[in-house]
Amino acid sequence: MIEHIVLFKFSDETTEAQKIEGARRLRDLKNQLPGILDIQAGQNYSDRGKGYTMALTTRFRSKDDHEFYTPSPEHQACVSYLKEIGMIDSLAIDFEISDVD
Repeated sequence: MIEHIVLFKFSDETTEAQKIEGARRLRDLKNQLPGILDIQAGQNYSDRGKGYTMALTTRFRSKDDHEFYTPSPEHQACVSYLKEIGMIDSLAIDFEISDVD
């Protein structure tokens, strides 16, 4: 399995309602794209985010499913929306979950 984690930073002009809508659009990708086992997105409530105010976690069956997701028109539409509402930075990490401990 593949775990995909993204943190988002927005401009001061981005509203909470816009960020909530962005998270909703990201979560809805599970209904639009194959290979997504789980997807969560929401707003940071702590003061430890170093300016990153929204997060996304997505779990895929395989690297192939993750590689399909990234350039897909559905995912790119979400990225475009986030940029449109004022995303100024994002930080992503991807790792493979191994069955071996």
